[in-house]
Amino acid sequence: MSPAEAALLVVDDNEDNRYTLTRRLTREGYTNLTTASDGRQALELLQSRKFDLVLLDIMMPELNGYQVLEWLKADPELRHVPVIVISAVEDVASVVRCIELGAEDYLPKPFDATLLRARVGASLEKKALREEVREWNRRLEERVREQMAQLDRLGRLKGFFSPHLAESIVNGGGEDLLKTHRREVVVVFLDLRGFTAFTDSSEPEEVMDVLGEYHRVMGQLVMAHEGTLEHFAGDGIMIFFNDPIKLDNPAANALKMALQMQEHFELLRTAWKKRGYNLGLGIGVAQGYATLGAIGFEGRWEYACIGSVSNLAARLCGEAKGGQIITNQKTLARIEDAVQAEPLGEVMLKGISQPVPVFNVTAFKC
Repeated sequence: MSPAEAALLVVDDNEDNRYTLTRRLTREGYTNLTTASDGRQALELLQSRKFDLVLLDIMMPELNGYQVLEWLKADPELRHVPVIVISAVEDVASVVRCIELGAEDYLPKPFDATLLRARVGASLEKKALREEVREWNRRLEERVREQMAQLDRLGRLKGFFSPHLAESIVNGGGEDLLKTHRREVVVVFLDLRGFTAFTDSSEPEEVMDVLGEYHRVMGQLVMAHEGTLEHFAGDGIMIFFNDPIKLDNPAANALKMALQMQEHFELLRTAWKKRGYNLGLGIGVAQGYATLGAIGFEGRWEYACIGSVSNLAARLCGEAKGGQIITNQKTLARIEDAVQAEPLGEVMLKGISQPVPVFNVTAFKC
């Protein structure tokens, strides 16, 4: 801060002292000077205008310098304004009291011009540095608040999406994608075969252990293939692709995931069989338009995919035997050059009036 920019307030009840001090400061380049003849006038000026430094006399009528210092340091808005006490009171106790009350420095009267120039300059420099630090702290606090809000959004979104998709949404300000909208998606339904018989003949702890292993393995594959988990209820899991982040070929992502799920499930099935559990995995895949968006209430949100495509995928899953991935002709047409699939003929699906040609996807060609 240059001397011409600094706003200084000179407080002294003696007119000659005020004149002498302001004349000396003017010679040093300080031109933005204001004077007050007593403590009360000084407080009124400090409340109405911004000052960078106060030069304060101690012995004044009505409000003395000590009282002005006490008032200044008790005000959150003004406590950072530096004060240099200039007084004829040379008692050490007075100096100590001023410093304890928050004075930046102390100069005895009559003041030395060189010392005045040095201490005024030093006080203004320290004030500028303190303001810079406060600005850094303000920016840091603002940044921390932003990051905390971002982490909160990210934590909620990770319940719907894979971590990197959630981070992309948050970093891109894409929470608007969670609003209700229409989009073409690929829906995948998973269901365990033999689960009802297994639960009827097993202890609850055994059922929970099996579901824990099943969800963990399938969940990792959902995330790895950029799927969005719609819900899981016991042995049933619903995943969809192409929302909220668009994919180049959502059908490819979905079927690659489904094939890897069957591979990984075979390892689970073998281990479970040794424990006497006879379980299989059926998967249904369908592509079509759906209405998507977050539904629920504060503290409990779900990301929903609503439409006939969800029902179709569920019905196809119901037709799948253990180890099969069943899809319809429309979905297969989007990716038939990349997969191997065997036709299983036409089946009647609940809620669909006409027979539906279905196929069992067995492998990816590339």
